[in-house]
Amino acid sequence: MHNKHPLDEEQIQRLRDDILDTLDEELEMSIDEEGSNTERVTYFRELLRLQGELVKLQDWVVATKQKVVILFEGRDAAGKGGVIKRITQRLNPRVCRVAALPAPNDRERTQWYFQRYVAHLPAAGEIVLFDRSWYNRAGVERVMGFCNDDEYEEFFRTVPEFEKMLARSGITLIKYWFSITDDEQHARFLGRIHDPLKQWKLSPMDLESRRRWEDYTVAKETMIERTHIPEAPWWVVQAVDKKSARLNCIHHLLDHFDYHEIAHPEVELPTRVRNPDYLRQPVPDDMMVPEVY
Repeated sequence: MHNKHPLDEEQIQRLRDDILDTLDEELEMSIDEEGSNTERVTYFRELLRLQGELVKLQDWVVATKQKVVILFEGRDAAGKGGVIKRITQRLNPRVCRVAALPAPNDRERTQWYFQRYVAHLPAAGEIVLFDRSWYNRAGVERVMGFCNDDEYEEFFRTVPEFEKMLARSGITLIKYWFSITDDEQHARFLGRIHDPLKQWKLSPMDLESRRRWEDYTVAKETMIERTHIPEAPWWVVQAVDKKSARLNCIHHLLDHFDYHEIAHPEVELPTRVRNPDYLRQPVPDDMMVPEVY
């Protein structure tokens, strides 16, 4: 099959780097192996240190019954999913969960716009990370024509009041915009096209967003200008360098909270009860998963 997107040397190197980044996810627990690249080892060690702090933050959120919402917005391929993955990697999914809502169905389109998001808000002792959020209306819905002008304006009238209500209810709301350049998004999209492990990330909407780069820029600038409020300000993460963006975002997130380590009672493993009459039944061979490896 003819490839419509031939790669030059620089793009081939980027693709290799992207594949390495994917492999890095598997290597994050084995940073002490000999021959590891110094820069990658530094990144892994700092990531693990920050993840250790996230565990402390999680314990503090549970102990003090905090309610935390973190929004991740940005262009397609800006790295939102990568940082969300690193934040949640070592946390308890019952405490810290991700809300990544699909496009609204026919019924949801007739609801109050914020209704389906409200259902995912945290109770006491929970952290919810929104991988895209109610700001879809100010971004993709505006640019792609999925909402009309009246709905768009009503959104901006409602958002400040909605977010102030969340703050008054005791929810800490943190909003991140991941910022990448035109060239960087172009390069990342090419990487996805040529990497079979990442092709699933490309949707027709993503490809259309490339064509409408400037429309998205105008929409983003309007969104931030009209929704940057003291109760829930926007924070912009420079995300051209993926690894730096992850570390900077997690560091900034931790700085939002005056958390401290929660003392836990010492865990003692109970003695196993042994019954002399107990006989373990053998598992039939045809139930066993073949040991191919």
